[in-house]
Amino acid sequence: MTIRVIDHIKKLDWILIGSAFFLFLIGLISVYSSASDGLGSVKKQIIFLIVGIVAMIVVSSFDWMALKENSSLVLFLYSIGVVLLVGLFFFAPVIRSVRRWYVIGPFSFDPIVFVKIVLIILLAKYFSSRHIEMYKFSHIIFSGIYVAIPIIITLFQPDLGSAIILTALWVGILIFSGIKLKHFMVLVIIGIIIMGSGWVFVMRDYQRERVIAFLEPRMDPQGINWHPEQAKIAIGSGGFWGRGIGRGSQTQQGFLPEPETDFIFSAIAEEMGLIGVSLIFLFFSIFISRILKIAKRSRNNFSRLFCSGFVIIILAQVLVNIGMNLRLLPIVGIPLPFVSYGGSNLVFTFITIGIVQRIRVMSE
Repeated sequence: MTIRVIDHIKKLDWILIGSAFFLFLIGLISVYSSASDGLGSVKKQIIFLIVGIVAMIVVSSFDWMALKENSSLVLFLYSIGVVLLVGLFFFAPVIRSVRRWYVIGPFSFDPIVFVKIVLIILLAKYFSSRHIEMYKFSHIIFSGIYVAIPIIITLFQPDLGSAIILTALWVGILIFSGIKLKHFMVLVIIGIIIMGSGWVFVMRDYQRERVIAFLEPRMDPQGINWHPEQAKIAIGSGGFWGRGIGRGSQTQQGFLPEPETDFIFSAIAEEMGLIGVSLIFLFFSIFISRILKIAKRSRNNFSRLFCSGFVIIILAQVLVNIGMNLRLLPIVGIPLPFVSYGGSNLVFTFITIGIVQRIRVMSE
């Protein structure tokens, strides 16, 4: 039994795991430097990493292709995700004006990360069995309904950032599945109408202010534009080598908001400079390229679409997080995968890596 476990572990893609680990390590150093309880946060994050790696190894030993044939199980998992999201309105405490986390003792759990995995599985299953029928607009509508339900729930939490990521997942998988151009243009028009309606009826005042502040960077520099301005200052002051760990003025003196989560990229840029930022881009490039390589070698459409969906989720989070740090996008509160502090996001990302690892083993 022990020999079989060792053989299984040897078959894992350790370049993929290694790139995720080095991203985690860069983030861990920054969390230690910037978090109010640096050492305590580091200990928690290491525990999350260990749990995530163990879960990844366990998950990679299961035959996840069974999900492709079991619609009832996939819908059951989807229902659990929706129930968990709805439960936030009744059982989650208000933290920073939103209800996004279940708090269990010293730990918290964000169910949206579970929903992301389930939606990747659901969409991969849905389109893998209908890839020759993508000319039917009805498939786009039905798949959109599955995604729209958690999106609507997250918008009312409110969690605009997660709604954007889920939308990106759906659109990305539609493109990978071979959506027709005229259908895509119809979706763009519908999306514009929905965004306009959401601006009026769904978005809260502070969310509108963030978008307006993004469009008008000189507006209210001491108020709504304060945080984006501090992030820009932090990134610009880092230079090539950075100011040194624990020496960043914006990070250490409290000017940079959420330096261990949403704005950890700015904290790294200030204290580790261009070197630290370049390493982040390097390891994300390796991580994404390895998954795309696994997708290319996959033997069936379900596996390819699952890997593609995972890439879309990671890439969307990276682009949105870094974009809002660089003031290229409005602030919507999206963590940087592997790098930002947070247990549920880290653990469930490693669980998804475990499914990708199983796909890799079965493709050999």
